[in-house]
Amino acid sequence: MSKTLIRGAQVLGGEPQDVLIDGETILEVGTGIEAGDAVVVEAEGKILLPGLVDLHTHLREPGREDSETVLTGTRAAASGGYTAVFAMANTFPVADTAGVVEQVYRLGKESGYADVQPIGAVTVGLEGKKLAELGAMHESAAGVTVFSDDGKCVHDAVIMRRALEYVKAFGGVVAQHAQEPRLTEGAQMNEGVVSAELGLGGWPAVAEESIIARDVLLAEHVGSRVHICHLSTAGSVEIVRWAKSRGIDVTAEVTPHHLLLTDEMVRSYNPVYKVNPPLRTERDVMALREALADGTIDIVATDHAPHPHEDKDCEWAAAAMGMVGLETALSVVQQTMVETGLLTWAAVADRMSVKPAEIGAAKGHGRPVSEGEPANLTLVDPAYRGVVDPAGFASRSGNTPYEGRELPGRVTHTWLRGRATVVDGKLA
Repeated sequence: MSKTLIRGAQVLGGEPQDVLIDGETILEVGTGIEAGDAVVVEAEGKILLPGLVDLHTHLREPGREDSETVLTGTRAAASGGYTAVFAMANTFPVADTAGVVEQVYRLGKESGYADVQPIGAVTVGLEGKKLAELGAMHESAAGVTVFSDDGKCVHDAVIMRRALEYVKAFGGVVAQHAQEPRLTEGAQMNEGVVSAELGLGGWPAVAEESIIARDVLLAEHVGSRVHICHLSTAGSVEIVRWAKSRGIDVTAEVTPHHLLLTDEMVRSYNPVYKVNPPLRTERDVMALREALADGTIDIVATDHAPHPHEDKDCEWAAAAMGMVGLETALSVVQQTMVETGLLTWAAVADRMSVKPAEIGAAKGHGRPVSEGEPANLTLVDPAYRGVVDPAGFASRSGNTPYEGRELPGRVTHTWLRGRATVVDGKLA
């Protein structure tokens, strides 16, 4: 592989430096590095970050290739600055066996745009009745470390306890979709003033908060790790904050859309705003931002949920839940967290690369931008402003809530182990 010199980039938002990549590795970081025979990328005014890591991606393959494939999903990931993604288990068939997770893992290897780490289902068929082959999935070639029934809650307390006990043996983590199913029957949006005015079934905050409270106590009892997916309410923040103060081994994520959008958007009845968990109130949004800033919420995860056009272009009640997010996540974080002064670029690297890599044990990712480290990197132009147009997405789906909205920042380059996957804002 040829050498690449990234010249004058602000590493983690700091002083301009040169970064020389040789093969798969960062060879040198400093100033005034001679280019020699290296390909030169002029990076003045741009931010260099470790490649982003998404702990919560839906790639849909196998079974729903009309929505997304591993190839199109990893192309979308690279476009958004990601070098690794964790693929959720709610595929068809469900990723609840060693065979299915190995298939997803192999497809990720073949894509070449981002590393794909499969997430294994907690229960067989996501049915919440019987533990899936957790040990076999961990021992497989995919080396699964994160398990989740995302899309459904592991609502049975005994099953959840057993899962926590099982994964503790090999240092795994259960990622919980916190939703008490009985409290959300017929729910269409956040329960509150807007749902009452629109006449749509309400999704109460307590449906999320009650499961989080139960699960952090179970994790404490078992002495295991639990991760909270797409935390969305101010009350959930307080529960996680309390749990951490007790020393409970809990981590939590927030999605970009829950940092920006509110349930007021639903007044349009546009199904693009239908998502699980639902968009909450302005008060919740502000609480989530503060919690991400102070570390109560550990990471940003996209919950990239692609759907075909017909599953969203329909009446609200019939529409699928979910939004695509890989290609806009960093821009939303820049707008909501960096430009508001809540996070520095170094802290963005922590929340979107370092910590998700640590939680999921993504080897070679989330590493420092320093000599001898793997060259998994993303270069961002923070001065860019552009209107979101899903027609230009690499994802197979375009169900974005940001269509027509101006967002800041653009990923200009992404490198996966020294190989450019995005160059000048376009897929390599």
